[in-house]
Amino acid sequence: MMDFLLRALVIGVAATALLDIWALFLKTAFGIPPANWALVGRWFGHLTRGTFAHEDIGKAEPYPNELMVGWIGHYAVGVLFAAALLVLAGPAWRLSPTPLWPLIVGLVTVGCGWFILQPGMGAGIAASKRANAVQIRSLNIAGHIVFGLGMFAAAWLIR
Repeated sequence: MMDFLLRALVIGVAATALLDIWALFLKTAFGIPPANWALVGRWFGHLTRGTFAHEDIGKAEPYPNELMVGWIGHYAVGVLFAAALLVLAGPAWRLSPTPLWPLIVGLVTVGCGWFILQPGMGAGIAASKRANAVQIRSLNIAGHIVFGLGMFAAAWLIR
């Protein structure tokens, strides 16, 4: 069990860090702003108060330490997705990782953003309430592919 938890932690943190590097690249190369982790932290914080959905998370009451909560939540979700990968791919995959399972998990987890986070923050299903919904969806898919490749790379390095 300890091996499983350690692998999930390493794979999840490494893949999430790669996703953050990807976001920095997009900001530097194309001027695309990265995620606002303070607002994500605000959303996580309001979950503890029983509020799942907001009309506009930016207008919701600020939550103490929301930036820190957002960053911790971001990495915790990455670790949970890595744990899901390890369960789905099975024990043999840990010894001989291939990119298929991480890419599947990476792409399937786009749905968490589209059907949980974005509606909960007031952006609608798959950012449907945003003027640049197609761009957001494309960036979500690309980011989760990067995350999946990060999970594969980390698993390969620690095999």
